Amino acid sequence: IRENKEETVINGKMAAPVGCDHYIRSCFLKAPCCGKAYVCRLCHDAEEDHQMDRFLVKEVQCSVCNTVQQAQKTCQECNVTFGDYYCDICHLFDKDKKQYHCQPCGICRIGPREKYFHCQKCNLCLASDLRGNHKCVENVSRQNCPVCMEDMHTSRIGAHVLPCGHLLHKTCFDDMVRTGAYRCPLCMHSAWNMEDSWEQMDKDMAQSPMPTEYQDATVKV
Repeated sequence: IRENKEETVINGKMAAPVGCDHYIRSCFLKAPCCGKAYVCRLCHDAEEDHQMDRFLVKEVQCSVCNTVQQAQKTCQECNVTFGDYYCDICHLFDKDKKQYHCQPCGICRIGPREKYFHCQKCNLCLASDLRGNHKCVENVSRQNCPVCMEDMHTSRIGAHVLPCGHLLHKTCFDDMVRTGAYRCPLCMHSAWNMEDSWEQMDKDMAQSPMPTEYQDATVKV
């Protein structure tokens, strides 16, 4: 298989992946709730007044030959591959991003798997370098992001783990940094190690001696 932005070549046969803003695939999902065909559940949820349950998807429609069939990786009629990656639990079709299905999380994650581990207390997958190196907060990903109030556990946006153990979207964390906010929105703990900042402030204060008229002044707080 070789891909570019416009087409996919499979077994010598040219197939235009339907794709969307979320995934690249060569099939439509038949929504088990309303029977309508959408490229993905997110596209469905944006258009309808209800949500598609990814786990209940049974059928897909090939974008090449239009055959409606059981959800599977390859079209039973024209042999087009619907997605380099396919999970028969989440019914996720997409290009290869080293995805893997995490049984405890209950959904697919972007890997590679060997670079992540599932923390049983936090109940989510974290980067391997955080093993034994983070503060656990029970079921932390089941809380919404404290910045945008959107879901954390199933979000396609990466999570940033704060020193206090709370999570927020990486994009939300970046926005916080840009605006000068440096505390966790939930517990007000520092969002990163502030030692360097305090050290610099001490140096700045040492280089700015107290004016003579205030040297003996005291203030009760």
